[in-house]
Amino acid sequence: MIHFLLNNERQSISTIDPNTTVLNYLRNVQDRIGTKEGCASGDCGACTVVLAEVENGQLAYRSINSCLTLLPALHGKQLLTVEDLKEADQLHGVQQAMVDHHGSQCGFCTPGIVMSLFAYQKNASQKNALQKHALQNNPCVEFNKAEVLEALAGNLCRCTGYQPIMNAAKEIGNHHHADKFDQQRQQTIDTLNSIRPVQCHAISNAQHSATHTLKTAFSPTTLQELDELLQQHPAAQLLAGGTDLVLDITQKYQSFTTLIYLGGIATLKQINLTASHIEIGAAVPLSQCHSVIAEEYPDFGHLLERFASLQIRNQGTLGGNIANASPIGDAPPALIAAGAMLQLRIAGVRRFLPIDEFFVDYRKTQLAQGEYIEKIILPRKPHDSIYHVYKLSKRLDDDISAVCAAIHIKINHGRVSSAIIAFGGMAAIPKRASHCEQALLNQAWAETTIHQAMDALQQDFTPLSDFRASADYRMQAAQNILLKCWIESQSALKPNDTANRKPTRTLTHIPTRVTDYV
Repeated sequence: MIHFLLNNERQSISTIDPNTTVLNYLRNVQDRIGTKEGCASGDCGACTVVLAEVENGQLAYRSINSCLTLLPALHGKQLLTVEDLKEADQLHGVQQAMVDHHGSQCGFCTPGIVMSLFAYQKNASQKNALQKHALQNNPCVEFNKAEVLEALAGNLCRCTGYQPIMNAAKEIGNHHHADKFDQQRQQTIDTLNSIRPVQCHAISNAQHSATHTLKTAFSPTTLQELDELLQQHPAAQLLAGGTDLVLDITQKYQSFTTLIYLGGIATLKQINLTASHIEIGAAVPLSQCHSVIAEEYPDFGHLLERFASLQIRNQGTLGGNIANASPIGDAPPALIAAGAMLQLRIAGVRRFLPIDEFFVDYRKTQLAQGEYIEKIILPRKPHDSIYHVYKLSKRLDDDISAVCAAIHIKINHGRVSSAIIAFGGMAAIPKRASHCEQALLNQAWAETTIHQAMDALQQDFTPLSDFRASADYRMQAAQNILLKCWIESQSALKPNDTANRKPTRTLTHIPTRVTDYV
């Protein structure tokens, strides 16, 4: 049984196919048609809704794509849609700001934009309140352009023009009154706390494709329960964020007989810091592990800021991005370059595997049946090493890489003492450039060495041409990334750690850092 709040009404679901998306549940079961279906693949943002969850005694509001969220992910949470914002005849402050600043034209995508701004407002209000130690006063939202841009990056429609929407976001800060969500906050927290601790819930006897079939969703709360379920159902499909998995349902029309939702296992959602490592649970959403990764590896942090959209990052997990083994997944190259290890588990037995050995072939990994990623172990970055990440894509936000590169090099007395160089988009798997690394090792950190390493890349990769980029572009861009990394390193290194400072080779198809437009 799945229990959650739809606004403040408790819902209990036991007879609906667990393959049902929240979008279809809202529109077809609850008749809440304000939430729109646009692309049905998590790109347009028209289906944006907000999930509220209790964290550290407070409600955390997160925008998500309802088209990529399955019903089991709702357990113990509050689901808010655009219909919930209006109270009596009064619009919510976000809605009124959109009206006042003419932030809507056709209106189809407006509900999704409103919900993204609503989540931004609630989170900004809480942050301001904590800073001012005045929760009861409901301080106004302080407009932060970068945060608004991040909040709206996953809502691609701008048919009314971008400035009116930004003006509406600025106006949000002028609404000082406490809305019904603030007034009902404690009641909501108490209700959610009462329904969260459920051991296993099943959805069975569901109607699917006009046939009466048995489909089950489990939601364990401990690793031991997960191990037992996988022993009983070794072919079960694990569901964490589901931002990639659900595409098999919505785009390929597949249906999973048995789903195991991981979001209820607290240990898989923990981040632990030690003197030597960062340990990240496999089910930690990307948006939650961003700050700790960014502090240690700033370039990795910038990469995560460009990972899809905020809605996707609020759902998608670091473990899921690894386990789906996509050759164009953004996180694996960055993790490989950082020397990350994976802690795997099966039937209570753990083993450790370097992440660069995890990928076997296209969409194939070292995971045995019933085995799963428990945590990602990321070494602390050596203070004297060079670590850069580069992502090439056709737009800055909410786009897939044509080439993603991560370079981690240590220079000792002007020579390369260690080198890990990993690429995504250049092969069937995220892969280290071993010939390139060998061309750099024990050589002077100089342009002539870089040219040799650039040439060695042709022994490492034979990229494919597709609609994102041609094979020639990918190879030339990958080579130029090495040269760009060397150029950028010159200002950071001590004089005795480098030579030949001025580049003589001209860059074409110049790659950009993860913070730049391409």
